[in-house]
Amino acid sequence: MRVLALTKYGTVAASTRQRFVQYEPVLKAAGIEVSYAPFFDNGYVQKFMDGEARSLISVGKSYWRRLRDLASARKFELLWVYCELFPYLPVEWLARVIDRPIVFDYDDAIFHIYDNSRSMWVRHILSRKLQPLLKIAKVSCCGNKYLQDYAARFSRHTIILPTVVDTSVYLPAVPNRTSPPIVIGWIGSPTTWENVRPLLPMLRAICEQGLAQVRVIGAGAGAEQDQFPGLELVSWSAETEVNEIQQMDIGIMPLLDLPFQRGKSGYKLIQYMACGVPVIASPIGVNAEIVSHGGNGYLATTVEEWRRFLLKLIHDGNHRHILGAAGRERVVSSYSLQAHAPRLVEAMRMAAS
Repeated sequence: MRVLALTKYGTVAASTRQRFVQYEPVLKAAGIEVSYAPFFDNGYVQKFMDGEARSLISVGKSYWRRLRDLASARKFELLWVYCELFPYLPVEWLARVIDRPIVFDYDDAIFHIYDNSRSMWVRHILSRKLQPLLKIAKVSCCGNKYLQDYAARFSRHTIILPTVVDTSVYLPAVPNRTSPPIVIGWIGSPTTWENVRPLLPMLRAICEQGLAQVRVIGAGAGAEQDQFPGLELVSWSAETEVNEIQQMDIGIMPLLDLPFQRGKSGYKLIQYMACGVPVIASPIGVNAEIVSHGGNGYLATTVEEWRRFLLKLIHDGNHRHILGAAGRERVVSSYSLQAHAPRLVEAMRMAAS
């Protein structure tokens, strides 16, 4: 079966690698060949990660490229669509013209970009933007139940397909630090860095006491204004991503309690836990399902709770090891590529038939 993957970003982007690229070997073994047609190419993604401005010309080329890709889509037996076809345009119904079965995939509450927009015009024109595509899709693969609940209002068939990692690649290699400073780690993108900012004064105080260092991967140039002694900003790359996580003693995933964040799929937690790194997270959305409080990590709501659990893990290396091992076990059983790849193959075959 020939499949056209209409992704939002090029193959270097985290969402494309997580939701598409890593499944390639399993799909190929099942006789499914995937070709990629991203809306924003890798050059655009790299500029975004580096904090550079994107030109209107490059964005215009992206819309033209998507039209061109749709025009040739009938050469394929199945379309695999990530999030939407045309950002900020109410034309998702164009997929019906292609007359090919569609597997729709999303791992973020992208509908809230429109229905919760500050712009009255965006809310009025685009609040129902995804509905035509969801109605057309044969199967909707949703990163968590929050997303499934929305998709199920319009889609004929939905499944929860969590964002997963290959646990033969994400392996424990936690550094054997028995005394401070302990490495507190965060990995993400410039758009998710805002979730960390409320904790920065508390993290700074811990660093000033000599108890920890805070290592931040992928926050981009915009985070430079937040730097303080003990906070290190590191550029993200696919080649070093796993190694960077393996060097952490504690992994954190704070989230603001906002509608869009409630649709997050907990990928940071899954990365940390797969590498045996104990975690602390906000109990927002799927985070509360991934983390068993006190069993494989901690859930913290207030800054004081964050401080208390961080200090507990900083001062108890054995406890870090126990929680990290439990987290690894949780990911292997419930959030691994090996556990969920067969389900994606089944979904594609069902859609095509």
